[in-house]
Amino acid sequence: MRHRMIDQLLTREVVSVRGDTPFREIVRTLSEHQVTAAPVVDGDGRVVGVVSEGDLLRKTADRAAAPGGTPAVPDLETWEEAKAEGTRAEELMSAPAVCARPEWTVAEAARLMEVQGVKRLVVVDGDDHLLGIVSRRDLLAVYLREDDDIRREIVEDVLGDTLRLEPTALGVEVHDGRVELRGKLPFRGMAPAIERMCAMVDGVVSVTSTRLTYDVDDTERGGERS
Repeated sequence: MRHRMIDQLLTREVVSVRGDTPFREIVRTLSEHQVTAAPVVDGDGRVVGVVSEGDLLRKTADRAAAPGGTPAVPDLETWEEAKAEGTRAEELMSAPAVCARPEWTVAEAARLMEVQGVKRLVVVDGDDHLLGIVSRRDLLAVYLREDDDIRREIVEDVLGDTLRLEPTALGVEVHDGRVELRGKLPFRGMAPAIERMCAMVDGVVSVTSTRLTYDVDDTERGGERS
């Protein structure tokens, strides 16, 4: 199967800032380019962190006070206080940056986003040089694939090249990313594996195999035919 790589989905024109970029310049940069975060790079273009609107707002939250001088927000953790007192990107940023490699698949990138609880990943090369950014929206773009492309990949790559089935062995229908399989298999035990492999094709939303039949039920003792 030809999984889409992050290299094919990332945004390469990325707004970045240097570690010594002052607070107001960061705010201006994010506003002018209409982005919510920017990678922070060192003098060699290596990513050292990410500064976001959330990082910048900590300064505002730290200074907010209710009437009488009582803080209007809960006490900040020590590391948050340090960031709130910062005036440059290297003091305000979240580090280390959550990064992905260009050769990663959509599934690998999505898994890291979920685990880290982030909306975007900075994409870097083997030396941590900035290559671009991939967002949740970029990853979801695989679900906009044409149904004919999905069907072709299932028939040629999954059923043909991987499982070595005849092209006409199974019927494959795809509607809005939903795959329906029909036809007869030599063995019933093949069905779950075929379903899993079809589900792994980029752009597949669901797989239905209720119309599959089989010659031999190898999942039960005695091998009943159907």
